[in-house]
Amino acid sequence: MRRSEFDRAVAAEFGARGPALVDDLALGSLGDRTARQALNAGESPRSVWLALCVEADVPDTRRYGVGRLDPRER
Repeated sequence: MRRSEFDRAVAAEFGARGPALVDDLALGSLGDRTARQALNAGESPRSVWLALCVEADVPDTRRYGVGRLDPRER
């Protein structure tokens, strides 16, 4: 997962409250850092996304493959 995919996944899953979760929600599995702090410290976007999903009780079915753009039509 790239950072842009992380951003799209957060927007798709959490909508308008996404930025607040990224900036304010402490993620226990990432040392009680926020998602933004973890990303800025070099954590992979995928691990931050999964930690955010765990803390926010996102169902497993919505955790994988999100944030990707649809393939272009040929």
